[in-house]
Amino acid sequence: MKILLLGRNGQIGWELQRSLAPLGELIALDHDSKDYCGDFTDLGGLARTVRTVKPDVIVNAAAHTSVDKAESEPQLVRTINALAPGVLAEEAGQANAWLVHYSTDYVFDGSGDKPWLETDATGPLSVYGATKLEGEQLIQQSGCKHLIFRTSWVYGARGGNFARTMLKLARERDSLSVIDDQIGAPTGADLLADVTAHAIRTARQRPELSGLYHLVAGGETSWHGYASFVIDYARRAGIALKAAPDAIKPVPTSAFPTPAKRPHNSRMDTAKLRRAFDLHLPSWQSGVERMLSEVLEKS
Repeated sequence: MKILLLGRNGQIGWELQRSLAPLGELIALDHDSKDYCGDFTDLGGLARTVRTVKPDVIVNAAAHTSVDKAESEPQLVRTINALAPGVLAEEAGQANAWLVHYSTDYVFDGSGDKPWLETDATGPLSVYGATKLEGEQLIQQSGCKHLIFRTSWVYGARGGNFARTMLKLARERDSLSVIDDQIGAPTGADLLADVTAHAIRTARQRPELSGLYHLVAGGETSWHGYASFVIDYARRAGIALKAAPDAIKPVPTSAFPTPAKRPHNSRMDTAKLRRAFDLHLPSWQSGVERMLSEVLEKS
C-alpha cells in the first residue's frame, strides 16, 4: 500500500507519520516540501502530486486552524480548508484511492447540551467552521471513498498546547481565570493517528464503511475542568506552582471576547465510529495524563 500524507508537521501529521509507517510505503509532505507539492494554496500542484505519486490512500492532516485569524482572511482559509480537500477528493476518485480527512466540532452551532450526531444539522459560527464544513461537503459530493473524522480540542505532546499554557501561567500567577461554559473532550493527536491507521486497514477490506464519523476521546469537561485537571496532576507530580489549587476561577466565554465565536457545546457522539470499527475510545483523562507525563519529564 502506498500512502500520501499531507500536513506532516502539524500535531496530527506528526503522529500519523508514526502510525501509518507500518502500513506500507509512506510519502509525507508539508507545505514547503521539495520533491512534491504539498502547498494547499497551489491547487494545480496538489493535483499533480496525487497523479504523480499514485497513492492507494491520501491522508489529509493539513488545515488552516487559526480560528480567530481566519475571520480576517476568509478566501485563503476557504482555499486551504475547502477547495484543496475538494481537489484531493476529485483526484482520489479518479485514482480509486481512499481519502482520509479531519474536520471539527466547529461545523455545529454549539447549542443544547446533547452530544452531536453525524446526522445532526450543521450551523457553523465562524469562517473556520464554515470552510471546514464546505470541505466535508466537497469530499462527499466527489463520490470518492473517504473517511472524514470530526474531532475537537486536539492536543499533542509536541509543540504548544492548552495544558502547557496553563502550566506556564500557573507557575507565573497567583490565580487563573478559565472558561467553564464550553464543553467538549480533549483529544490527543496520538489517539487520532492510531484510530486512523486502524480505520484505514479495516475500510480497505470493507468499502461500505466509507463515510463521516465523530472521533473524540471518552467523557467530557470544560476548559476550566481541563485546566484544573492539568494543574492538579502537575502538583501531584511535584511541580512547583504559584497558583493555589482553589485559585483556578471559572468564567463565562464572554470574559474573553474573540474575533471568532466558539461553540458552547462541543460534545460529540462516537457510537457510529465505535460500532463500525469495533473500538473502545479511552477517557480524555488518560490521554491527557500520558501527554503530561511526557511534557513534565522534559521540562
